[in-house]
Amino acid sequence: MMIQKKTLKALALAALISASGGLGLMGCAQTKYKGTDEAASQQASAWVRINQLGYTPTSIKVAVWVSKGQEKLRRFELVDASTDKVVFKGEAGEAFGSYGPFTESYRLNFTSFTAPGTYYIKAGGATSPVFRVAADVYEGTADFTLRYMRQQRSGFNPYLKDSCHVHDGYTMYGPMPDSTLIDVSGGWHDASDYLQYSTTSANATYHLLAAYRDFPEVFGDDHQDNGLEGSNGVADVLDEAKWGLTWLTKMHPQEDWLFNQLADDRDHQGLRLPTKDDVDYGMGPGKARPVYFVTGEPQGLGKYKNRATGAASTAGKFASAFALGAQIYSGKDDALAALYSKKAQSAYKLGLAKPGVAQTAPNRAPYFYEEDNWVDDMQLGAAALHQLTGDQTYFTQAFTYGLQEKVTPWMGADTARHYQWYPFHNFGHYELAKKADDAKKAELLGFYKEGIERVYAKARKNAFYRGVPFIWCSNNLTTSFAIQSYLYRTLSGDETYAELEQANIDWLFGVNPWGTSMVFGLPDHGDTPEDPHSALTFLHQMPLDGGLVDGPVYGSIYKNLIGIKLEQPDEYAEFQSDLVVYHDDFGDYSTNEPTMDGTASLIYLLAAKEHSAREGAQAKK
Repeated sequence: MMIQKKTLKALALAALISASGGLGLMGCAQTKYKGTDEAASQQASAWVRINQLGYTPTSIKVAVWVSKGQEKLRRFELVDASTDKVVFKGEAGEAFGSYGPFTESYRLNFTSFTAPGTYYIKAGGATSPVFRVAADVYEGTADFTLRYMRQQRSGFNPYLKDSCHVHDGYTMYGPMPDSTLIDVSGGWHDASDYLQYSTTSANATYHLLAAYRDFPEVFGDDHQDNGLEGSNGVADVLDEAKWGLTWLTKMHPQEDWLFNQLADDRDHQGLRLPTKDDVDYGMGPGKARPVYFVTGEPQGLGKYKNRATGAASTAGKFASAFALGAQIYSGKDDALAALYSKKAQSAYKLGLAKPGVAQTAPNRAPYFYEEDNWVDDMQLGAAALHQLTGDQTYFTQAFTYGLQEKVTPWMGADTARHYQWYPFHNFGHYELAKKADDAKKAELLGFYKEGIERVYAKARKNAFYRGVPFIWCSNNLTTSFAIQSYLYRTLSGDETYAELEQANIDWLFGVNPWGTSMVFGLPDHGDTPEDPHSALTFLHQMPLDGGLVDGPVYGSIYKNLIGIKLEQPDEYAEFQSDLVVYHDDFGDYSTNEPTMDGTASLIYLLAAKEHSAREGAQAKK
């Protein structure tokens, strides 16, 4: 692994230039580069960070120059990689000063350059990796990230071509006797462990459904509904969303039953494939796992308990996913649409009956999803039901909920607890604004703007335009913030924050202190995660294609987490700091573990980027 990580830039250069007519982005990352060869990198004190996917001709195009020296930067050059000729010269502009391990930094803006091709940037003695400017840099990326979703399937797993967790599960905390067996097999594993949560699964399902609704043209049909290869006449993203919906119906099997969680942290007992999961949850090794009924009260079967206060946070998410599913399947499968409509309305009623949060349940460790907000979930549920039924009562309720949480609370904050404010952006304002009169639309979009402005107030002070706090799963927040910025821009027409929006996307694909993409295998010619916290890669070298890793955390968080020990020398050691760390290492579950819900959000974002790129290319014709 370490040899691959230090491969010469020339290999990536050759791959990019030879493929400039149609660069393949998809596949397990095998060729690594750092932007300089090994000999030069040992002497380097300055680096240029670029979006490794590349830039579209019509998009904002910014690289970031960082240095550990004291030199100032006045200008930079954009060089054609095939001829080594300078094709653009730009002014470096404002010096942003120190950030993380660096003492100086600049944003290098070359947005005005629009000619397609392969290029690299030279600035202050540093040379960037080669990148493309092309209309198709995002083409196929959303479909690529679906690979990880299929890999996360529980029940039948198409990646392993085998079944797992087929005995789930036995009930706890419900109105039925504890240990009653019910069928809740299916769904997705939440991350590299095998726990399953309604809150993240419903949110992921909504994102997949919304991606299909908003950008159907970007998705292909290369897989069947069971995830195996082969066309079935249905877009793969809709197949994946239906997999989520099917599990949600099992977790809400009747009007007054709602389950929040399958398994618990007893899962964390060594490395094994999901098909070889022999953890004993009390029913025998590899047998049924506990499924937690939503009671609205604190839960936890072991040493630790959550702080649950109600059902609405989970019920609202169920309602929104089911209602959007009903909209999409109407006319395709009316019986299924009717089922989802009924489930949406019954879930929403449970939320009305029990306002408050249904947090996930810990057991042996103090870690759980500490969700503290719920009106955003009920707002989205009501908005989706209004779209489905046309009933104005739902619109009124949704708008009232929206007034109670105008801005997702983490925006502008320096920190938050784990999943304290979830989902990380509120789709409800957008869905409601689409159906609102001009006054209410302006008010709802104003809520989005206020949140964006709070982040921008911090971001404008550093060269990476970084205003997202480095809490656990910071990449998920980054993705969600980019989505909110996109939704605001497209619905309002306001381009004020377009550069901030793009900066958050660029961060995920290499414009960060470490110069690495945060998505496994994307792009395949780049520096992407190779050693994620996963049994599949650690034991069997199985790639986690498309998985979005948790992302950087504050140094103070990293130093206080339980059980972290790096397995290899840190190839990014010179870019770590007291402010923030990221490790491409199996041992760091805090920064390098992929998450299912973060990846589902990324699918929406990448679909939006491909859609926008297609529109931009069409407009130029």
